[in-house]
Amino acid sequence: MKAFKAYDIRGVWGTDLNEETAYRIGYFLPDILPAKKFLVGRDMRLSSDAAFLNLTNGLRDRSVDVDSVGLSTTPMIYWATARYGYEASVMITASHNPSNHNGMKISAKNAKPVGYDSGLNKLESLVESDTKPVTAKQRGILNEINVYSEYLDYQRQFMGDISNLKVGIDCSNGAANLFVKQLLGDSPYYINDTLDGRFPGHEPNPLEAENQEQIKELVLKNKCDIGLLFDGDADRITFIDEKGQFISPDLIIAFLGNYFLGEKKQKGIVLQDIRSSRAIQEYLGRLYGAEVVTWRVGRAYAALKLRELDGCFGGELAGHYYFRDFYYSDSGIMAALLVLRLLADFKRRGMTMSQIVKDISGYYNSGEINFTIEKKKEAMDAVRDHFINLEKPESFLDFDGYRIDYHDWWLSIRPSNTEPYLRFLCEAKSENKLNEIITTVKEIIKTVNNS
Repeated sequence: MKAFKAYDIRGVWGTDLNEETAYRIGYFLPDILPAKKFLVGRDMRLSSDAAFLNLTNGLRDRSVDVDSVGLSTTPMIYWATARYGYEASVMITASHNPSNHNGMKISAKNAKPVGYDSGLNKLESLVESDTKPVTAKQRGILNEINVYSEYLDYQRQFMGDISNLKVGIDCSNGAANLFVKQLLGDSPYYINDTLDGRFPGHEPNPLEAENQEQIKELVLKNKCDIGLLFDGDADRITFIDEKGQFISPDLIIAFLGNYFLGEKKQKGIVLQDIRSSRAIQEYLGRLYGAEVVTWRVGRAYAALKLRELDGCFGGELAGHYYFRDFYYSDSGIMAALLVLRLLADFKRRGMTMSQIVKDISGYYNSGEINFTIEKKKEAMDAVRDHFINLEKPESFLDFDGYRIDYHDWWLSIRPSNTEPYLRFLCEAKSENKLNEIITTVKEIIKTVNNS
């Protein structure tokens, strides 16, 4: 089915996913996760109530009880799954997708992600099968529970004194609105700060340049020290500096090290994805002697790897930040609180956000460039072979695409797990070298595409 992705279930409501599909997902989920009780939350999308009703009816028809938290952020579901000992949970959301989409993020015990390789493939087969659901003699019970207060208390432990900061926040009309004002109060400048599943302000994808325009304007107009931009379900966040410039999310991984490795003096590995800047290792190594491990893109891989390594924290270029203190899961709000806490301290020492970012990275960055191409593997191999044949790299990674590192530059090329793209990114110490690499890769991919 088109809705079953590498990390979750997601698609156009009414086309890729509908009431019947939601019911069958609920009905067959106990075959994948044999739990007697599921925790379920949902976002504010217009189709989320229908998805919730049908999903939970499917679960209950298998004699499974359901605890519903009602409207939620995705991270709150992760937290509650682990905090209260649930063996399975579902968050109904399409995350950063447009308003006509919906989906589900499924977790097992301890909030471990269930991806396509770890259960969604089997669930997809059952949902597509000819098996007709039969209602159990004893239906499961639906309970409404409230965990908001304890969740807010949990998040407050990461707050610092930010009274010296002027902050702009774009909640994208998404689920972040459930908690942000209760944590940060009325002093920040807010936009798109109402729950609205139509996303009237802009689409809830914080990586798209057009969706950043409003927060950039807000930061400059009000002379803010920083701008925050959440996605639809608040598991991701991106940041804007005081000059109105977008901060590459991977550099925030390095910045967060000042809390975990510096302020808290925690021990452990830091995790980054295969597209992340080499500046992370250089910055954290220089300041804290930290070990940074590179791994695959996506929560289905990152959260499990961080747990396996017992790492302190980690992150992805997409704006996900994972924390050992958050059950190895990602939270946009927790990341926001920590970044503000750190920035307030740096400001007291006379540094702005743009100065901090400049101190972290001395690389010129291409940004992620997407190629629409059918011959993804052939194009990736051609790029790999071209550069490796020219010069032996310092390191080469061949999981989740390829990453090739040289002394003063590196590149990553990988197929998207969720969209029909080949994704390319590179960094170099000089702008001329960066442009040379980009031009070469574009020519290689054009040649493969036309062959």
